[in-house]
Amino acid sequence: FFSCHFCCAMLRRSVLPLVRLRYTPRTVVPVLYRYSTAVARDDLVDILKSLKEARSPVTENKIIYTETDEAPALATYSLLPIVQAFVKASGVTVESRDISLAGRILALFPDRLTEAQRHPDALAELGALSVTPDPNIIKLPNISASLPQMFACIKELQDKGYAIPDYPENPQTDKEKEIKAAYDKVKGSAVNPVLREGNSDRRAAAAVKQYAMRHPHRVGAWTADSKSHVSHMEADDFYGNEQSTVVPASGTVSIKFIAEDGEEKLMKKVPVLPEEIIDGTFISAKALRKFYEEQIEDAKAKDVLFSLHLKATMMKVSDPIMFGHCVEAFYADVFAKHAATFEAIGVDSSSGIGDVYKKIKQLPQAEQAAIEADIQAVYVTRPELAMVNSAKGITNLHVPSDVIIDASMPAAIRD
Repeated sequence: FFSCHFCCAMLRRSVLPLVRLRYTPRTVVPVLYRYSTAVARDDLVDILKSLKEARSPVTENKIIYTETDEAPALATYSLLPIVQAFVKASGVTVESRDISLAGRILALFPDRLTEAQRHPDALAELGALSVTPDPNIIKLPNISASLPQMFACIKELQDKGYAIPDYPENPQTDKEKEIKAAYDKVKGSAVNPVLREGNSDRRAAAAVKQYAMRHPHRVGAWTADSKSHVSHMEADDFYGNEQSTVVPASGTVSIKFIAEDGEEKLMKKVPVLPEEIIDGTFISAKALRKFYEEQIEDAKAKDVLFSLHLKATMMKVSDPIMFGHCVEAFYADVFAKHAATFEAIGVDSSSGIGDVYKKIKQLPQAEQAAIEADIQAVYVTRPELAMVNSAKGITNLHVPSDVIIDASMPAAIRD
């Protein structure tokens, strides 16, 4: 099983692929890592023919290429015919499987769709294949769908005539609970845990590393008087509160929630073995909110752009909650003034200020306009806010998964 990330570049002359061979007990498979002038066309054909002769007759000559939903889609679509062209000479066929979020949602509700609309559960198929010796899967990048992305995908499918149900945020009936449980199976990091059961190779080829070293990313010019800086909590966060211990004997560890009034609620019991290490921590919501408020005021005083960088995807339980605290801190006046209304219409700050715009659509026009005016008034008293799409007014705090720290921080520092 191969997990490959490809980068395509426009070159001034035609190029041929550099083929790296990967051997398994029953098959030999070419994997195309990058473009290079290192291999002549005739030599490449000879290599592919030799692969065909070396392959065991019991192995199906097939590579499965996954259709996903990561941008840019052009890279996915443009690479497929290139892969097909080069493996054709070796007798290897390339098949595609749709494991996009839309495809996985449609696979959940075959009984609600027409025969023509029904979609196979390709992820389940590939999951079963990935634990066997033979399959060769090119798994392209895919999203770990957040709730806003789920809502957007469901609405888009419904608008195109697919009779799938709405996502029940607060299920009341058994049927609604069943629908929510089905949707939750495709939410978050649903793809990688399934496909990585196989032999996942995520290493970058040496040629790719060498190219990156020869052509490093441009680094912006930084001046000594730059006000740009990174702030983080100094205490009462996950790092500061972490504790660990070695278990002396086998037994059971209880995880409890203790309310302010002292009431205890058992959350989970975990069996432990002798000499196992237990590690636990927590973050103080009060300290986090205070930190956000201080940084917002500091950014305003220093006249710098305010931006929040978290891993607020469905892969994390804590980060969307921390994102919500920042939304409430930045738009504190709005959430305080309209607290009762927001509770009544089900506004969730963890889904961003975009959730406010979405939920207030059910209110009378005059009330919508009043809330929107209060939101706009916040921008007068607060520091300038980083934008995801300034043309559409989409801010850093609109959707939790729009700004992801492992991609956003390097770009911010570099540029």
